[in-house]
Amino acid sequence: MLLRGLREQSATALRDFVAQYQDRVYNTALSFVKDTSDAEELTQDVFLAVWNSIASFRGESALSTWVYRITVTRSLDLIKSRSRKKRFGFIYSITGDKEEIKTKTVNWIHPGIIEENREKAAYLFNAIDALPENQKVAFTLSKMEQLSQKEISEIMKINEGAVESLLQRAKQNLRKSLEDIYEELK
Repeated sequence: MLLRGLREQSATALRDFVAQYQDRVYNTALSFVKDTSDAEELTQDVFLAVWNSIASFRGESALSTWVYRITVTRSLDLIKSRSRKKRFGFIYSITGDKEEIKTKTVNWIHPGIIEENREKAAYLFNAIDALPENQKVAFTLSKMEQLSQKEISEIMKINEGAVESLLQRAKQNLRKSLEDIYEELK
């Protein structure tokens, strides 16, 4: 019903769709970009992308899987774009060009973290960001979005065994990168 309404470009269907998916899209984007204004912008971008390309949705996966896939892709694209800007900003500063690109620093704390754990959480989020992209996506969808391995496999277009492997490697990498830091903080 909702899908048919979206395909017919129904304003009511769009309102219902946004109401149903807004929190999921925003929270997923926020988990990746760690900036509330970027997450809000990405949320709007995802809904616009869905609205403009709903006719191409073939229904081979659930609508929610398709929306998550768009959200993850757009979030990763923004992160890569930021990364390129930082590299170019560094290149400009080396050459002494006065038109140095300014990038905003992200000082993000997850809203669910209590005050006394914020320092540890910051180390954890930095370690998650340092994971290889596929591990980061699988870990974020599993641990932050609470999705099943089956849902993650559909979003990432890989089999469940590959998801399990990515999650195991992500946990190992996080353990390695965090063990010294957590010992210091005890």
